[in-house]
Amino acid sequence: MTENIKVLFHSSIRIQAEAGVVYADPFKIEGEPKDADIILVTHDHYDHFSPEDIGKISKEGTVLAVPVKMADKAGQVKDLVGSVETVEPGKSYEIKGLKIETVPAYNVLKPFHPKKAGWVGYIIVDNDTRIYIAGDTDVNEDIVNVSCDIALVPIGGTYTMDAKAAANLVNMIAPELAIPTHYGSIVGTAKDAEKFVKLVDDPIKVEVQL
Repeated sequence: MTENIKVLFHSSIRIQAEAGVVYADPFKIEGEPKDADIILVTHDHYDHFSPEDIGKISKEGTVLAVPVKMADKAGQVKDLVGSVETVEPGKSYEIKGLKIETVPAYNVLKPFHPKKAGWVGYIIVDNDTRIYIAGDTDVNEDIVNVSCDIALVPIGGTYTMDAKAAANLVNMIAPELAIPTHYGSIVGTAKDAEKFVKLVDDPIKVEVQL
């Protein structure tokens, strides 16, 4: 199920979809693969919006999607990509034949990712498989009813939900498979991933990639 989904580093994700190669929040990319058809950015923090890494993966015709409030900041990379599209939370889009839904991503009691910023997670629909990339978020009222088959959720704590909260979210939305992200470098450790695995209910499968 996940042979085409790779968590590369931190929250950097590569998906080989039917519509093309999709990256989410590319960061610390190895080499210069220049293979991105679509790049999805969840918000403007340096470990999610990295002009250097966007340059490593962009090619002619690459479409970069960013939240509306990042429109000006995305100007830093407009010459590196084919085009820039802006998105808002809670909307549906189609980019290069790929169906995409945006999901609000924000903290509840922390200041790092306020709801008013309009940051997003993404659901991409690939061959009827709904892949949810949560972005930097706590568990909140806007994500507890997400419908997906695969969920990539942050577990590192501090800036996002921690392993326990992430497991609670996964148990609520009940995907077939969950993949933990946002740990192992800036925040969070392998122990957080181990905790997450133990707290996710059967029959939900968990795949640890970092």
